[in-house]
Amino acid sequence: MAPRSDEDDLMLKPRTCDVAVIGAGSAGLAAYRAATGAGARTLLMEAGEGGTTCVRYGCMPSKLLLAAGRAARDAREALVFGVSAKPVEVDGRAVMRRLHRLRDDFLADVMETVAAIPERDRIQGRARFAGPTELTVDDHTRVSARTVVIATGARPTMPDDLKAACGDRLLTHETIFDLTDLPRALAVIGAGPLGLELALACARLGVRTALFDEGSEIGGVGDPVVAEAVRSAVETELTLHQAVRVAARRAGDGDVTLSWTDAAGKHRRGRFDYVLAAAGRPPAVDGLDLNLAGVERDETGVPVFDPRTLQCGRSSLFIAGDANADRPVLHEASLQGRLAGANAARFPDLERRAPMPEMALIYADPDIARIGPGYSEDASRDWVIGCSDSVGRARVDGRDPGVSRVYAEAATGVLVGGELFGPDVEHIAHLLAWAVQLKLTAEAVLELPFYHPTVEEGFRTALRDIARQLG
Repeated sequence: MAPRSDEDDLMLKPRTCDVAVIGAGSAGLAAYRAATGAGARTLLMEAGEGGTTCVRYGCMPSKLLLAAGRAARDAREALVFGVSAKPVEVDGRAVMRRLHRLRDDFLADVMETVAAIPERDRIQGRARFAGPTELTVDDHTRVSARTVVIATGARPTMPDDLKAACGDRLLTHETIFDLTDLPRALAVIGAGPLGLELALACARLGVRTALFDEGSEIGGVGDPVVAEAVRSAVETELTLHQAVRVAARRAGDGDVTLSWTDAAGKHRRGRFDYVLAAAGRPPAVDGLDLNLAGVERDETGVPVFDPRTLQCGRSSLFIAGDANADRPVLHEASLQGRLAGANAARFPDLERRAPMPEMALIYADPDIARIGPGYSEDASRDWVIGCSDSVGRARVDGRDPGVSRVYAEAATGVLVGGELFGPDVEHIAHLLAWAVQLKLTAEAVLELPFYHPTVEEGFRTALRDIARQLG
């Protein structure tokens, strides 16, 4: 883009405010509410359609697809209870119609919230820095602010070689939910949380699905015991190729042919009608002209910030949500947005937030959760690890009990986290996160009630294992 001239700047409508918020997603909306609640004159700028990533193409549509997949899988497996549900037929168009209808309902609720923001506080367009607290919005407005909150979110990675080879047959998590029917065959590139969820959902709905990854991890699981249980379960539902790089080319009929070399050194090929790129979502900060903002940036281009305050260096800029790539999940985006907005309003007086335990959830059913720092060989030398691989409630329900590993400091018995795989571990993850936040020991949590029969009893088994090892 050509640099702006003085003549261009004279044509911009001037606006002033206390706090400028760039982005109207989960973090941006929370920042706006916190700043205005603190009495600051606040402007909210949004370049796109508005609405949060969670609702448009994140948490909600992916869970709608997973729910449909679970229904199909449960129908196929009902015979274990002596119930016959054959033949199971999946109407892909009906699946996508329900997804679109409910997604639009969720989105309408969010857009109502945005519409309720006074028009004088909203500016539509792409904001760029013209100075440390000076912004231009498209070619129509120049904003002078006292402080700025960056809440621009993240966007999917689109590898150039795949994009060139696949063309309109390359999907991302932002476009797969626009399909009107399920694919016949789908290749998913990236076995992280996003790729794993969508691959499993499609496989359960009868889509021939292959999951590829350059690395050896799946779902971001680091604990070797849990990782092996996850890998074994996933391979019963779809084709998994790890430690491979793929090359793509379009076939004559429009399908995509992928080629790769497997672990045995054999060259393989497969045909798919779509390829889903799910190898990551880097922060969307590259179009902000941050070089004019006067802040230090890391090697990825993200401003260096204090996670306790979200302040960028010693500047009057703050960064929240997926834009800072610290904890790219919805509840953290909202919490960070509130903190960033409040601190931007009261700057230079800052509130410092005590760090909460990290928590990542994958709704793979059995679900996967990581609480705390995650497993590493170095850290585990100072831990006692409690294990649970049998849950009575899971057997009653005919579900894979998985395996859960909970970590505690060997010196104190204080819980520090865990990696979990099993039915409904989203609930156990909350309990463990609260225990870690409160610095509870395994013994202290065992004094609390565990009702029978529940999947939470598996958590108690792991705690008892820790208590036994600690004597």
